[in-house]
Amino acid sequence: MGQYLTPDYRTEAGARCQLWWFLTSIIAVGIAISGCGGPYLDTAAADHTVSAPAADSAISPLVTISAPLEHATLQDTLQGVTATTLATPTPATPTFTPAAEATPTASATPTPAILLSSLLPTPTPAAEPSPTLAPTPDGIARTVRLPILMYHYLSAPPPGADVYRTDLSVPPDRFAEHLDHLLAAGYTTVSLYDLVAYLTRGVPLPEHPVILTFDDGYRDNYTNAFPLLVEREMTATFFVVSDFLDEERPEYLTWDMAREMLAAGMSIESHGRNHFSLEKKDTDYLVWQALGSLETIEFELGTRPRFVSYPAGDYDQNTIAVFHSAGYWGGVTTVQGMAQRMDHLFELERIRVRNTTSADELLRLMSLDW
Repeated sequence: MGQYLTPDYRTEAGARCQLWWFLTSIIAVGIAISGCGGPYLDTAAADHTVSAPAADSAISPLVTISAPLEHATLQDTLQGVTATTLATPTPATPTFTPAAEATPTASATPTPAILLSSLLPTPTPAAEPSPTLAPTPDGIARTVRLPILMYHYLSAPPPGADVYRTDLSVPPDRFAEHLDHLLAAGYTTVSLYDLVAYLTRGVPLPEHPVILTFDDGYRDNYTNAFPLLVEREMTATFFVVSDFLDEERPEYLTWDMAREMLAAGMSIESHGRNHFSLEKKDTDYLVWQALGSLETIEFELGTRPRFVSYPAGDYDQNTIAVFHSAGYWGGVTTVQGMAQRMDHLFELERIRVRNTTSADELLRLMSLDW
């Protein structure tokens, strides 16, 4: 051996010296790793401390050496250290604790929105007019002498009026005389509905019945004739040209006027749509006239017209057939007379009242044997 001790791996002393050096290095590394929380150290030790080495005793919690170490070779030592130090750590199995489910909290019941329409009064639907069924004939053929008077204008003819306008105009004061004389002679005004009820089913009529009719629906019928009738509790039938009222022609009735007259007991019936002739016309045209007028009057007044006055008195058998199929019950003509028959409900006769017809003349005409 020289001045300095040099480890000699070939001798037992050299081997022990070398082992001591190697273990010291291992302990130092273990201490460093333990302080850093290395993954390969046993962290189960409470304080992670390393005991000072005692001769050939357990040097570290990680390394155990049996003493005395005799005839140990470096290879054997290294294998023991490696097996002890590099033992595969057992990973801790995490414990899963399920989170407590939150108890659902009932949400507040939403308050429904208030609609503006709910604050408004509920509209009452207008009652639809009930259809009036045509009277069913009882099979008895009846005829009655009943005057149907035919008026047009109820006003004095304007200056410069032509012969037709003049002839069709009855001044209000003369009309009042007609009414007063009729009442004095015992006449009672009835409607076309009353006449048909008698002819078809024998419904009684007053002793001296008379029907007053006005063609064309002029405005003076409302301003002059209507008040005189109401004053005397008498009624009349007004045949209107439906398109003229729709067009709001100033010389004709308005729908509001017609509604007022109807409410007072007057009858509002059809005079066609536009006062064109209904004679020698094709069926389509007649249907347009019959239904167009009927539906317009029903829409405006809420009651269906059942009678037609043929414009200018023009009609033929096809006219009668179409109006009958459209739901009309009868028609009035310009034929002079007053013999009304059940088998001629669409050809009822009338007496024309002219501008020159006085009250006395009117009574005389009504007494003739037409």
